[in-house]
Amino acid sequence: MTGRRPHVALHMTAAALALLVASCNRQPAAAKSEAGAPVSQTAVGTSGQIAEAAAPSQTPSPAAASAAPAATAGRDPDAIRALEKMGDYLRTLKAFQIRSETNRDEVLDDGENVEFDGVVDLIAARPNRLRVEVTSDKQQRLYFYNGSDLSIWARRVNYYATVPAPPTIRELVDTLTSKYDIELPLADLFYWSDRTSTGDITSAMDLGDSQVGGVTCSHYAFRQDDADWQVWIQQGDYPLPRKLVIRTTTDEARPRFAAVMTWNLAPSFNDAAFTFVPPADGHRITLAQVPGLGSERGSGH
Repeated sequence: MTGRRPHVALHMTAAALALLVASCNRQPAAAKSEAGAPVSQTAVGTSGQIAEAAAPSQTPSPAAASAAPAATAGRDPDAIRALEKMGDYLRTLKAFQIRSETNRDEVLDDGENVEFDGVVDLIAARPNRLRVEVTSDKQQRLYFYNGSDLSIWARRVNYYATVPAPPTIRELVDTLTSKYDIELPLADLFYWSDRTSTGDITSAMDLGDSQVGGVTCSHYAFRQDDADWQVWIQQGDYPLPRKLVIRTTTDEARPRFAAVMTWNLAPSFNDAAFTFVPPADGHRITLAQVPGLGSERGSGH
């Protein structure tokens, strides 16, 4: 397996990214886990993660079957409205907890797909409290944000970094991406519909009712230039995304990312949950910046 080198990481479409931040990368087959590999001097925030396979296709009702050809031909306005309604609802949430079990493909240089599992546990209190734990086959990361500082701790190797942070979660997401090239797991949930648009969606279909973890959802499929993706949105007064599947169409290997989300809209926490206390034997390192970017990007917008 030597000689298989990673290709450039896939960048998801804007609408799909607005549900989860994750990537399907081309990676070497012999990539080592964090525990067995040398540690670089950069705390990195990628999020390898876990989940069930895509739900099997539902048998459509007669009404849905008759509508299917028209929906396939273009954008079902009801599907677009459901996506926008979900985004509007997510913006109203002040505090929440999410457990996301995900599964993602990495594509080797010779085109073979390999899978990696992981879990993301997140607690957020808008506008300026966030704690995220990422546990995967390859690494473990904890992120602590208290409105003034961000700390990232690689627990398995006991390395950590702390940097000044902007005053809101939304600005934090921008800073991590632009200044440090770190994608914070689930980050785009914080500004879905603020900066994303359904205009890039070329096909939108309502696939009918479906169950995700015992919750009745509406199952939608969307197509854009670089991805086919599906979302399962909880029915009723709480239109939460419960499942997401993205398949990249710009890579001939068509790598897939899937996530199943469990929500708690009344989480219990205190301020100490968002502040990192370094372990006595921890090793502080420097969080490397993206070459060529000035520090002016680090304070947000």
